[in-house]
Amino acid sequence: MADCIKCDVAIVGSGFAGAMIANELSQKGISVVVLEAGAGITPNINDYMKRFYKADAKVPESPYPPEFVDSKGDVIEPAKVAAGRPTVLTLGASNWKDPKQAYLVQKGPRPFASTYERVAGGTSHWLGTSLRFVPNDFRMKASYGKNQPGFSLPDWPTAISSETMSPYYARAESELGVSADVKEQSFLGISFSKGYNYPMPRIPPSLLDQRIGDALTLLNDDETKFLGMDKPVTQVAVRSLPAARNSRPYRNRRACAGNTNCIPICPIQAKYDPTITLNEATNRGAQLIDHAVAREIVIDNDRVSQINFIRYKDEAGPKTADGCLKARIYVIAGNAIETPRLLLMSKNQGRTAKGVANSSDLVGRNLMDHPYYVAWGLLPMTARPVFPYRGPLITSGIGDLCDGPFRAKRAAFRIDIGNEGWNYVIAGGAFGADPHLTTIDFVNGMNSSGLNKQEFSQVKDNSALLGAGLAQKLNDLVSRQFRIGFLVEQTPDPNNRVTLSSTFTDALGLPRPEISYDISDYTKQGIVASFRTKNLIFRKMAAQDFTERAEGDPTGFDEVIDGQTVKLNYGGAGHIMGTYRMGDNPKTSVVDSFQRSHDHNNLYLVGSGTFPTGGTANPTLTLSALAMRTADSIVSDLKSQG
Repeated sequence: MADCIKCDVAIVGSGFAGAMIANELSQKGISVVVLEAGAGITPNINDYMKRFYKADAKVPESPYPPEFVDSKGDVIEPAKVAAGRPTVLTLGASNWKDPKQAYLVQKGPRPFASTYERVAGGTSHWLGTSLRFVPNDFRMKASYGKNQPGFSLPDWPTAISSETMSPYYARAESELGVSADVKEQSFLGISFSKGYNYPMPRIPPSLLDQRIGDALTLLNDDETKFLGMDKPVTQVAVRSLPAARNSRPYRNRRACAGNTNCIPICPIQAKYDPTITLNEATNRGAQLIDHAVAREIVIDNDRVSQINFIRYKDEAGPKTADGCLKARIYVIAGNAIETPRLLLMSKNQGRTAKGVANSSDLVGRNLMDHPYYVAWGLLPMTARPVFPYRGPLITSGIGDLCDGPFRAKRAAFRIDIGNEGWNYVIAGGAFGADPHLTTIDFVNGMNSSGLNKQEFSQVKDNSALLGAGLAQKLNDLVSRQFRIGFLVEQTPDPNNRVTLSSTFTDALGLPRPEISYDISDYTKQGIVASFRTKNLIFRKMAAQDFTERAEGDPTGFDEVIDGQTVKLNYGGAGHIMGTYRMGDNPKTSVVDSFQRSHDHNNLYLVGSGTFPTGGTANPTLTLSALAMRTADSIVSDLKSQG
């Protein structure tokens, strides 16, 4: 092995947290080296855009390497990929438990349904939603767990609260470039420092946002008492979502042009992604080493002494070289699956038999997501069209219902309002997603989407249309399609965990992550409340409900609601949280409030894996704010070391 690379701070992972910490430190003249398991920063996004345009399946992973399907369209076996990742195409009923197709070795009983990237910039396929947590999200046990036997949602460390996080939120909002309105976002106790303004004005609401807002202005207590709020709900606000998307030019990036493919990629880079911050860091001297997979954290006298890594050139491996990295401070900034994987792989010839930073036996445990219940419907012919496929994918949502006394008994939810019609919710099979799928239906007299049936076509059989008749029918129907989604709070469960597969490896010979996952009754009751809320919204909009659960959906479960058995399910929100939680007590947590390991004082574990609970807000803004706080702690550590 060649001599180790030396620096002040070594970072594994170049996503949001890793990029931000690298940039904050490089501004202060601190030497930083970042290891990235996947491809490095591209000179431009043209190659990614070409991959996206040419991909048959426009899934979140389609623009980014490595390839996950071969020239025949078959899934590439994960054992042949050096830096593998889960993909949407390997979450189906037939293959989610097949390790020859799915990178994650899933043991169930239910699928963990979210995916992630391993590429410079990390999760660049994010939507851009940048919500602050509501105050009670940090104090679930104190607020709702009293006199509740078995209540499993803990508090965050005492040093972390809505008030203490506010200045770090502001710093993160500046770095990401968040468009929002302070007055509109001041709800459920969320507060801002005096005179604070977001970097840019809010993204304007869509026609659908406005329509749903109008429908929910006149409600009565009988309609909404199932919500369990602390006072009668007679109206529900639809608020623009804070978004890391430019509403006007910001930091030499142009304003949003309303493309509807924010997920997986913004073609004009009006949406922030971490390569922006990573470029700033490398321009200041930080070194990025790509195609470098960390394989072991070496411990000497309870401190990290180096990180060993493997270099490779091609996506299929094999390794081209071994390397090592020595630093004063080490930061592991993989996500909440890859970070525990690395910690658990680091056995140190048996000296850390349970893995690094794992004296609590909590590394890999309490894996969480926001189980995502999605519903779609059709507005009546008499209603004004809402014209989906215009503007960003999501511009507004409903957050006022995500906190209240009900959280003692059931999970909270937040509602996204989708501007992409029925696009992905009816995707599948040989004909893709909408609007293509509905078009094929009416051309060929099929009914895959559910729209081409008697009450719409006024004929006994499915319509088969061409020319002006086809155009008119699509105009009538597609313009009235809409969908909403419910991000549901998940309880941390130590049995929901990441471990190492004893059987399946990647192309570098490293064990792949093994996942055990389920959702609790508390979370299921949040999905039940989501179902009831969906019915209320659809009723107020006079919309016809087309929501259905796919046959054999492994996420499906049945619940009796108002005397009837209802088929429910969930999807993945891409919000991977909780596998190395923070806390004040080393026996019940892995890191402290600064995200520093309780076991090794020169090791930081960052990202949403440190979240004790997930609330309902997308985690990116909070993990970015925590990264800013950690960067300050690292600067202090280095100063104290002299």
